[in-house]
Amino acid sequence: MADFSFGVSMRLMRKTAPFILFRMAVYFGIAAAYVIVTGTGAGIGWGVGAMGDADFRASATLWGGGLGFALTAGVIYFLREYILYMVKAGHIAVMVELLEGRELPDGKGQIAYAQAMVKERFGQSSILFAVDQLVKGVLRAITGLIQGIASFLPIPVLDNIMGVVRAFLRVAVGLIDEVILAQIFRTRSENPWETARDAVVLYGQNAKPMLVNAAWITVISYALAFVVFLLMLAPAGAIVYLMPSAVSAGGFVFAILFAWAAKVALIEPFAIACLLQAYFKVTEGQEPKPEWTAKLDGASAKFGKLAEKAAGWVGGKKTPEPVTAATTS
Repeated sequence: MADFSFGVSMRLMRKTAPFILFRMAVYFGIAAAYVIVTGTGAGIGWGVGAMGDADFRASATLWGGGLGFALTAGVIYFLREYILYMVKAGHIAVMVELLEGRELPDGKGQIAYAQAMVKERFGQSSILFAVDQLVKGVLRAITGLIQGIASFLPIPVLDNIMGVVRAFLRVAVGLIDEVILAQIFRTRSENPWETARDAVVLYGQNAKPMLVNAAWITVISYALAFVVFLLMLAPAGAIVYLMPSAVSAGGFVFAILFAWAAKVALIEPFAIACLLQAYFKVTEGQEPKPEWTAKLDGASAKFGKLAEKAAGWVGGKKTPEPVTAATTS
């Protein structure tokens, strides 16, 4: 039985509508940037190709489109830290507030309120990004520690497809790092590293119910994303129709891009709302178990790094070095 309610998740989506619109603007803007820059690159390549024969023009068009796509991907890669800080973490923060029964400001004030909460907990975007990256590493270690994965699933699984099952579960835990971040907001933590460390231990000792919940949510999310992809094929094809013929195959890629945008803007926050409920429910009243702390200490160097960072954190700053006669002389 699932440890979350679809009805509660839908209410969270409705009450955080300003953030849903914000996510749509950001992620559909990214998808549009891919299309525009790729199309511009293809157009430039097509123009350059006019100096040669048909084969040269086709090659130049493909190179232009490919370089435009790669340029956009590079820019987005460098913006991923900012997007996590401004979009994802803020949305998680307001979801947690609502699940805890706290009221939120309406309209644009909700986004500013959430971003203030993120800044209060983490300070700089680089700190949030570093916490998230370490948490992801520890989560991969937890997945590797878990034995008997087949017994967690509500369907019969044969030994010869266990590799596929493990690959699926790696996808299923893809949003758990954001749930760990949610625990930092939930506890109003003054030390995000320490809270993240405790939160991943709680996840590890409750991995079985969490993986079952995550598996179901993943199936639903990707099924919805596939439906969106099919719906996007027609408009993506119309966009490509306006581009040089050498990039006509781009319709499939653009459909994937817009389906991705819909997934991260609309489907992903719904999935996170479900996972937040599940995590809060299954870990309620629990403390990190020493045996799981020891397991993670031995299985993941990044878990030890979380402890190291936690010990060096004081009010958003590293612990100052002790003053000695040598340092004052």
